[in-house]
Amino acid sequence: MKKTIEITPNIEPIFGTRDENLHLIETSLKVRIDLRSDALHIEGEADAIVRVEQIFTDYEALRRAGVTLQNGELAGMLKLVVADKAVTLRNLADSGKQRSTGIRRMVQPRSINQRQYLEAIEKCDMTFGIGPAGTGKTYLAVAMAVAALSAKRVSRLVLVRPAVEAGERLGFLPGTLQEKVDPYLRPLYDALYDLLEPDRVDKMLERSVIEVAPLAFMRGRTLNDAFIIMDEAQNTTSEQMKMFLTRLGNNAKAVITGDITQIDLPNPRKSGLVEAIEVLKGVDGIQFCHFEHGDVVRHQLVQRIVCAYDGYARGQAELPLQMGEPISDSMARNGIVDSTGAPPQAKVHTQ
Repeated sequence: MKKTIEITPNIEPIFGTRDENLHLIETSLKVRIDLRSDALHIEGEADAIVRVEQIFTDYEALRRAGVTLQNGELAGMLKLVVADKAVTLRNLADSGKQRSTGIRRMVQPRSINQRQYLEAIEKCDMTFGIGPAGTGKTYLAVAMAVAALSAKRVSRLVLVRPAVEAGERLGFLPGTLQEKVDPYLRPLYDALYDLLEPDRVDKMLERSVIEVAPLAFMRGRTLNDAFIIMDEAQNTTSEQMKMFLTRLGNNAKAVITGDITQIDLPNPRKSGLVEAIEVLKGVDGIQFCHFEHGDVVRHQLVQRIVCAYDGYARGQAELPLQMGEPISDSMARNGIVDSTGAPPQAKVHTQ
């Protein structure tokens, strides 16, 4: 079947950079799109052509309604549309508007897992977002929290992070207690300033409507009528994770984000997030959302870096052992542990 769609003025953004969006539609819906100066000539199955036509009709309707979509947002929305027959550009834009109450930017998922993540945050009182760097776990959680605060569904925002250095020891830091912990919480501040006007964020911080605090300050508190986010949860101990999860009060919602491949604790096996995945599996009211390297929304190179590290880690885990050789002996031979089975200690040379 063949179909011709007329090119209307200002519709070019839907084509994408170097026609990447057209290539996405072609590959996913198995159609052939021939771009001419005045029209698009589409060839393929009847159902696929109907879906392509719906995409362009919805985009034209949104454009006339004054909805401007950035290329990154549009590409992400198109991925969702071509992956699910029940999803349309117009529905995604409408749901994005509802989620973006009082926010400068539209909260729009760019992958299927991100969409499930946002839906889980809306439905569940506690949601875990687990996955590699750059998948939008923290940013989307902060965006949903700010939208809930702006819509007066909660009265305050509590953003929490464990104060653990990424493989460094910074020693004693100068300044007040807040100045000491602020560097650890900077990613949360960045998300807030990106979503709201800086003056508004500063006023909310002054009035404690938005509270940014290290995890150590949560002991003994009950958080009512609040949206609580814990970032970098992989760096919590088992005790800290249990302490945080039991802070939830009435009309409260919690989102916990983390990447179990980047644990900065001295003993990665003691991560509270890793334990929580097993302990809380199947608990009613809690949902776990797992992200993959395909959900990375940063620079395309970040996605390839994550894939490379995953492949390397799998290769290391599959290193063969010599027949009859104990695991500890093989690990010692490769420098992973010493002869006692413990990690090798740094050698100190004395004269």
